Amino acid sequence: MAIYAIGDVQGCLAPVLALLDRLGFDPARDQLWFTGDLVNRGPQSADVLRFVKGLGEGAVTVLGNHDLHLLAVAGGHAPRQRGDTVEDILSAPDRDALLRWLRRRPLLHHDATLGFLLVHAGLLPQWDLGEARAVAAEAEQVLRSDDSPMFFDQMYGDLPDYWHRSLTGWDRLRVAVNAFTRLRYCDAEGRMDLRFNGPPGTQPAGLLPWFEVPGRKSRSLGIVFGHWSTLGAGVRNGAVALDSGCVWGGSLTATRLDNASRAWISVPCDRQARPSA
Repeated sequence: MAIYAIGDVQGCLAPVLALLDRLGFDPARDQLWFTGDLVNRGPQSADVLRFVKGLGEGAVTVLGNHDLHLLAVAGGHAPRQRGDTVEDILSAPDRDALLRWLRRRPLLHHDATLGFLLVHAGLLPQWDLGEARAVAAEAEQVLRSDDSPMFFDQMYGDLPDYWHRSLTGWDRLRVAVNAFTRLRYCDAEGRMDLRFNGPPGTQPAGLLPWFEVPGRKSRSLGIVFGHWSTLGAGVRNGAVALDSGCVWGGSLTATRLDNASRAWISVPCDRQARPSA
């Protein structure tokens, strides 16, 4: 059995199939970990959902910001944005089944035996494994409940930008969702800046990539993440970055998690979205 982690797909099915062919993936034996953002910006969001859903236990995926945006739009809780390419899901005959499956995906997946944690964007430096798992579980419970319409109504926004254990209600959940699905930079105290998305070295003064914050409580964890296409694939302070900009004309990248040699495999992608989208 091989376990491979794959970066952000964003509705690009052809590179997924090409990559799995390169990997020699066997769905009866192997498992895929997807870093989230299965949908949006690419041309085949519905087909990607059907494919990953059809893998059953052979696939693990966490929710990304584009996945949550799709769920909000589908429920009438957010307008479509320029560049959205989710109409094939919204008008699909199996729309309800696809959305129901997506809504039940976790924000965080941890495999203690393998020694890796999967998340779309990152973890706040204040969180150790126990707190991150507890906070993710809180948000997942609401997302899967009858309160999910209110969840999507309250999800958007950049504030609060700092985690306090005393936070309650929608403020608490918004901070959690922003960290798990939108985080790139924060200051040394862990205050998030969700506006800047350039590569490290180009950020405003006082900001650090979340994985470089001194004293980060999750530094001993093997964290696998995507979301940050300008960062590119590679190991960053022990964290495994996998978004290599497939939808922007970069590549789709996988790495093997159950093998110490950790081979990196990529396939080229055609540009499907505008860089400003």
